[in-house]
Amino acid sequence: MKRSRPAPFLRCAMLAPALVASTATAQMPPVTLPPSVTVTAAVTTNVPNDRLQAWLRAESEDASPAAAASQTNAAIAKALMEAKQYPTVKVATAGYSTQQIAEKGKPTRWRVTQSLSLDSGDFTQAATLMSRLQDQGGLLLSGMGFSISEKTRREAEDSVTEQALKGWQTRAQQAALGLGFTGWRVGHVVVQTTGPGPGYPMMRVQAMAQPAGAPVTLEAGTTEVSVSVSGDAILEQPNVPTR
Repeated sequence: MKRSRPAPFLRCAMLAPALVASTATAQMPPVTLPPSVTVTAAVTTNVPNDRLQAWLRAESEDASPAAAASQTNAAIAKALMEAKQYPTVKVATAGYSTQQIAEKGKPTRWRVTQSLSLDSGDFTQAATLMSRLQDQGGLLLSGMGFSISEKTRREAEDSVTEQALKGWQTRAQQAALGLGFTGWRVGHVVVQTTGPGPGYPMMRVQAMAQPAGAPVTLEAGTTEVSVSVSGDAILEQPNVPTR
């Protein structure tokens, strides 16, 4: 069976839209983007740490798991009572574990461990409490670190951001002049905070022999806060050389 061919006027009707679109595209002038230059500026500051975090643990071993648990629980309860005398220090119970220890030639025993976490902006009170929990409560220090509070971080970032933006504007102006333009305007700009987020940066602890109950000696150190600004400066008003 032979296929029927469309009538001539139908073929013309189908080709007309494509012809119109092709003609319109050919008549559109090419898009010319304005000249631009990408500029980057960054500012970093070291902020004194104002928060202390510490982790202590009570640990007991016994042939009876119940007896080991009882000893650990008693040590933690005593530590929590002691901590109430230091209201500027936030204290919370942390991990609890029971472990069976089997060594060749020795009877099986059980080790029960529970931890306490300390968090404070009062270094003196926190250090005193840590010393008392170790000296009088028998707790062991598992770790300690320093950080900056969220309020301190936000204030530092705001200040550094303002400096970075001013630095970016200065560089954009210099780049425009260096490339032969007397004016420029802001294009797409990205402001980014870099460096460690909230956490526990490396700290330094100065170990010293001290009398019972005396606070440990601490050096809190600093946390680095950085802000970078990167973006396009749209160049305007090119210098026209005079003849």
